[in-house]
Amino acid sequence: LKAPVVVQLALPPCLPRPPSGLPKAMKLQKRLAAEIKKCGRGRIWLDPNESNEISMANSRFNIRKLIKDGLIIRKAVKMHSRSRVRKNLEAKRKGRHTGIGKRRGTKEARLPSKVIWMRRQRVLRRLLRKYRQQKKIDKHLYHFFYRHAKGNMYKNKRVLVEAIHKLKAEQVKAKALLEQQEARKDKAKVNKAKKVQKKEDLLK
Repeated sequence: LKAPVVVQLALPPCLPRPPSGLPKAMKLQKRLAAEIKKCGRGRIWLDPNESNEISMANSRFNIRKLIKDGLIIRKAVKMHSRSRVRKNLEAKRKGRHTGIGKRRGTKEARLPSKVIWMRRQRVLRRLLRKYRQQKKIDKHLYHFFYRHAKGNMYKNKRVLVEAIHKLKAEQVKAKALLEQQEARKDKAKVNKAKKVQKKEDLLK
Protein backbone atom coordinates (compact mmCIF):
# COMPACT_ATOMS: atom_id res chain seq x y z
CA LEU A 1 0.00 0.00 0.00
CA LYS A 2 1.20 3.45 -0.91
CA ALA A 3 1.24 6.08 1.79
CA PRO A 4 -1.18 8.97 1.22
CA VAL A 5 0.44 12.04 -0.31
CA VAL A 6 -0.01 15.19 1.80
CA VAL A 7 -0.08 18.34 -0.27
CA GLN A 8 0.88 21.46 1.59
CA LEU A 9 -0.70 24.63 0.24
CA ALA A 10 1.48 27.71 0.23
CA LEU A 11 -0.32 30.35 2.29
CA PRO A 12 -0.04 33.94 1.07
CA PRO A 13 2.27 36.05 3.15
CA CYS A 14 0.55 38.36 5.64
CA LEU A 15 0.03 41.70 4.03
CA PRO A 16 1.20 44.73 5.97
CA ARG A 17 -1.52 46.82 7.59
CA PRO A 18 -2.43 49.81 5.41
CA PRO A 19 -1.11 53.02 6.88
CA SER A 20 -3.55 55.34 8.60
CA GLY A 21 -4.40 58.69 7.10
CA LEU A 22 -1.51 60.48 8.74
CA PRO A 23 1.94 59.49 9.94
CA LYS A 24 2.13 59.11 13.69
CA ALA A 25 4.20 62.27 13.97
CA MET A 26 1.47 64.35 12.19
CA LYS A 27 -1.33 63.46 14.65
CA LEU A 28 0.18 65.76 17.25
CA GLN A 29 0.24 68.68 14.80
CA LYS A 30 -3.38 68.03 13.81
CA ARG A 31 -4.50 67.95 17.46
CA LEU A 32 -2.64 71.13 18.33
CA ALA A 33 -3.98 72.92 15.25
CA ALA A 34 -7.55 71.83 16.13
CA GLU A 35 -7.15 73.26 19.63
CA ILE A 36 -5.73 76.54 18.31
CA LYS A 37 -8.41 76.97 15.62
CA LYS A 38 -11.17 75.78 18.02
CA CYS A 39 -12.59 73.09 15.76
CA GLY A 40 -12.51 69.32 15.28
CA ARG A 41 -9.52 67.47 13.88
CA GLY A 42 -11.54 66.54 10.79
CA ARG A 43 -11.67 70.20 9.71
CA ILE A 44 -7.89 70.69 9.84
CA TRP A 45 -6.04 70.50 6.51
CA LEU A 46 -2.29 69.91 6.47
CA ASP A 47 -0.35 70.70 3.29
CA PRO A 48 0.83 67.28 1.98
CA ASN A 49 3.68 68.93 0.05
CA GLU A 50 5.14 70.41 3.25
CA SER A 51 4.79 67.31 5.45
CA ASN A 52 8.46 67.41 6.51
CA GLU A 53 8.22 70.98 7.77
CA ILE A 54 4.88 70.32 9.49
CA SER A 55 6.19 67.17 11.22
CA MET A 56 9.03 69.24 12.72
CA ALA A 57 6.56 71.57 14.46
CA ASN A 58 5.97 70.17 17.95
CA SER A 59 4.69 73.19 19.85
CA ARG A 60 1.71 75.54 19.67
CA PHE A 61 4.03 78.43 18.78
CA ASN A 62 5.33 76.58 15.71
CA ILE A 63 1.80 75.48 14.72
CA ARG A 64 0.59 79.10 14.87
CA LYS A 65 3.48 80.07 12.58
CA LEU A 66 2.48 77.35 10.08
CA ILE A 67 -1.16 78.52 10.24
CA LYS A 68 0.00 82.04 9.50
CA ASP A 69 2.05 80.78 6.53
CA GLY A 70 -0.99 78.89 5.20
CA LEU A 71 0.46 75.38 5.55
CA ILE A 72 -2.28 74.46 8.03
CA ILE A 73 -5.84 75.58 7.24
CA ARG A 74 -9.21 75.19 8.95
CA LYS A 75 -11.60 73.90 6.29
CA ALA A 76 -14.97 75.62 5.83
CA VAL A 77 -18.09 74.02 7.28
CA LYS A 78 -19.80 71.81 4.73
CA MET A 79 -23.04 73.38 3.51
CA HIS A 80 -26.37 71.57 3.33
CA SER A 81 -27.92 73.64 0.57
CA ARG A 82 -31.69 74.22 0.51
CA SER A 83 -31.67 75.79 -2.96
CA ARG A 84 -33.09 72.65 -4.58
CA VAL A 85 -35.78 72.42 -1.88
CA ARG A 86 -36.82 76.04 -2.45
CA LYS A 87 -36.93 75.47 -6.20
CA ASN A 88 -39.14 72.39 -5.72
CA LEU A 89 -41.50 74.19 -3.31
CA GLU A 90 -41.85 77.09 -5.74
CA ALA A 91 -42.81 74.62 -8.48
CA LYS A 92 -45.30 72.94 -6.10
CA ARG A 93 -46.98 76.31 -5.48
CA LYS A 94 -47.60 76.46 -9.22
CA GLY A 95 -49.18 72.99 -9.03
CA ARG A 96 -46.27 70.89 -10.32
CA HIS A 97 -45.29 67.55 -8.74
CA THR A 98 -48.72 67.08 -7.14
CA GLY A 99 -50.24 64.44 -9.42
CA ILE A 100 -51.70 61.07 -8.41
CA GLY A 101 -48.27 59.47 -8.20
CA LYS A 102 -47.01 62.03 -5.66
CA ARG A 103 -49.93 61.66 -3.22
CA ARG A 104 -49.42 59.43 -0.19
CA GLY A 105 -52.51 60.07 1.93
CA THR A 106 -56.22 59.95 1.10
CA LYS A 107 -58.08 63.08 0.03
CA GLU A 108 -59.57 63.39 3.51
CA ALA A 109 -56.18 62.94 5.18
CA ARG A 110 -54.45 65.52 2.95
CA LEU A 111 -57.09 68.23 3.51
CA PRO A 112 -59.89 67.19 5.90
CA SER A 113 -63.41 68.28 5.02
CA LYS A 114 -63.77 69.60 8.58
CA VAL A 115 -60.88 72.03 8.00
CA ILE A 116 -62.53 73.25 4.77
CA TRP A 117 -65.84 73.69 6.66
CA MET A 118 -64.14 75.62 9.49
CA ARG A 119 -62.38 77.93 7.03
CA ARG A 120 -65.62 78.61 5.16
CA GLN A 121 -67.57 79.35 8.35
CA ARG A 122 -64.87 81.71 9.60
CA VAL A 123 -64.88 83.63 6.30
CA LEU A 124 -68.69 83.96 6.30
CA ARG A 125 -68.93 84.90 9.99
CA ARG A 126 -66.13 87.47 9.62
CA LEU A 127 -68.08 89.09 6.78
CA LEU A 128 -71.31 89.16 8.81
CA ARG A 129 -69.49 90.75 11.78
CA LYS A 130 -67.99 93.41 9.51
CA TYR A 131 -71.38 94.21 7.94
CA ARG A 132 -73.01 94.46 11.37
CA GLN A 133 -70.28 96.84 12.62
CA GLN A 134 -70.66 98.99 9.48
CA LYS A 135 -74.46 99.09 10.06
CA LYS A 136 -75.11 97.46 6.68
CA ILE A 137 -77.27 94.86 8.45
CA ASP A 138 -79.06 94.98 11.79
CA LYS A 139 -78.88 92.36 14.51
CA HIS A 140 -81.96 90.53 13.20
CA LEU A 141 -80.52 90.15 9.71
CA TYR A 142 -77.17 89.15 11.25
CA HIS A 143 -78.85 86.36 13.21
CA PHE A 144 -80.85 85.24 10.18
CA PHE A 145 -77.77 84.93 7.95
CA TYR A 146 -75.62 83.45 10.76
CA ARG A 147 -78.07 80.56 11.21
CA HIS A 148 -78.39 80.03 7.45
CA ALA A 149 -74.60 80.00 7.05
CA LYS A 150 -74.39 77.30 9.72
CA GLY A 151 -77.06 75.39 7.81
CA ASN A 152 -74.78 75.22 4.72
CA MET A 153 -76.86 77.64 2.63
CA TYR A 154 -73.92 79.66 1.28
CA LYS A 155 -70.97 77.92 -0.33
CA ASN A 156 -68.76 81.03 -0.40
CA LYS A 157 -68.60 84.74 0.41
CA ARG A 158 -69.92 85.86 -2.98
CA VAL A 159 -73.13 83.86 -2.55
CA LEU A 160 -73.63 85.28 0.95
CA VAL A 161 -73.14 88.89 -0.24
CA GLU A 162 -75.65 88.31 -3.06
CA ALA A 163 -78.17 86.86 -0.59
CA ILE A 164 -77.75 89.88 1.73
CA HIS A 165 -78.29 92.35 -1.14
CA LYS A 166 -81.30 90.38 -2.41
CA LEU A 167 -82.99 90.26 1.00
CA LYS A 168 -82.29 93.95 1.67
CA ALA A 169 -83.76 94.85 -1.73
CA GLU A 170 -86.87 92.75 -0.97
CA GLN A 171 -87.25 94.50 2.39
CA VAL A 172 -86.96 97.93 0.77
CA LYS A 173 -89.53 96.91 -1.86
CA ALA A 174 -91.91 95.55 0.79
CA LYS A 175 -91.51 98.72 2.84
CA ALA A 176 -92.26 100.87 -0.22
CA LEU A 177 -95.35 98.80 -1.03
CA LEU A 178 -96.54 99.09 2.56
CA GLU A 179 -96.08 102.86 2.47
CA GLN A 180 -98.01 103.06 -0.81
CA GLN A 181 -100.78 100.93 0.69
CA GLU A 182 -100.95 103.17 3.76
CA ALA A 183 -101.02 106.25 1.52
CA ARG A 184 -103.89 104.78 -0.53
CA LYS A 185 -105.80 103.98 2.66
CA ASP A 186 -105.29 107.51 3.96
CA LYS A 187 -106.39 108.94 0.60
CA ALA A 188 -109.47 106.71 0.58
CA LYS A 189 -110.34 107.84 4.11
CA VAL A 190 -110.02 111.49 3.10
CA ASN A 191 -112.17 110.92 -0.01
CA LYS A 192 -114.79 109.09 2.04
CA ALA A 193 -114.86 111.87 4.59
CA LYS A 194 -115.29 114.41 1.77
CA LYS A 195 -118.19 112.43 0.26
CA VAL A 196 -119.92 112.18 3.65
CA GLN A 197 -119.42 115.90 4.20
CA LYS A 198 -120.81 116.69 0.72
CA LYS A 199 -123.85 114.49 1.36
CA GLU A 200 -124.53 116.22 4.67
CA ASP A 201 -124.22 119.62 2.98
CA LEU A 202 -126.74 118.60 0.28
CA LEU A 203 -129.23 117.37 2.91
CA LYS A 204 -129.12 120.69 4.68
